[in-house]
Amino acid sequence: MPELPEVETVVRDLKKVVLRKTFLNVWTDFPGIVKKPDFNKFKKDIIGKKIKRVWRRGKNIIFDLSGEKYLLIHQKLTGHLLIGRWQWQAGKWVPLIRGPLEDNVNQFIHLMFWLSSGIMLGLSDLRKFAKVELLDKKTLEKELEKIGPEPLDKEFTFDKFLEVLKKKRGKIKQILMNQEIIAGIGNIYSDEILWRAKIHPFREVSTLNQTELKRIFITIKALLPKAVELGGESISDFRRPSGEKGYFDLERKVYQREKQECQRCREQIKRLKLAGRSTYYCPNCQRL
Repeated sequence: MPELPEVETVVRDLKKVVLRKTFLNVWTDFPGIVKKPDFNKFKKDIIGKKIKRVWRRGKNIIFDLSGEKYLLIHQKLTGHLLIGRWQWQAGKWVPLIRGPLEDNVNQFIHLMFWLSSGIMLGLSDLRKFAKVELLDKKTLEKELEKIGPEPLDKEFTFDKFLEVLKKKRGKIKQILMNQEIIAGIGNIYSDEILWRAKIHPFREVSTLNQTELKRIFITIKALLPKAVELGGESISDFRRPSGEKGYFDLERKVYQREKQECQRCREQIKRLKLAGRSTYYCPNCQRL
């Protein structure tokens, strides 16, 4: 699932292209991808709306539209937004220009928007788990109200980090991935953060001392901006709106590196299951 760096990358890329553009039409072959309202009303309501702002909250992409409407897109497991121009051929969307949009993972377009200036915005989603909603301000605020603080914000200080962890119980990896505690961190970056901070993912958060918590915090503040700079991680389905891969793979140290050597101590990377999710760690550098 795209995490904070991937979603932030999408938002920054979209801002360069779609601001002040107007929705002219929309198509889908899977109406269920639009959760609110039903697709027919969604289509009627979004046509003619101008994009005033694009921003991120947690893993959600939000478009502020004219008429006090808000388009919310959560890409979920395999979804990613694409910008380009396509034509319908033999039952699928074919990009008009050769290049990254031809990547196989970009071929599962189930929602397509036509924007002014000839731009098209597609949502490719192999598993069809993505969520698309058109909301009023009150409903949007209600959907976002339980999301924790943004780790990229200047207001997310070490004191704030300690505050959100106060009285929390559970394993540190689960805490980092809890969207109501901290926004945007998922399976990939929790593993990468904890490897760099030399903390075992199964450590109970209540057992971590101030020095260990400081290492985790510093790593969060350094790693996530670096991942955004590299355009996110494309080890699976994620692609940027251009159809191109992100390059965080250049920095990936532990996630999905089971049985490979730890790049710090040469011990073999191990994999465990935590709440049904694969967790990767170095048993030497990250001792329980």
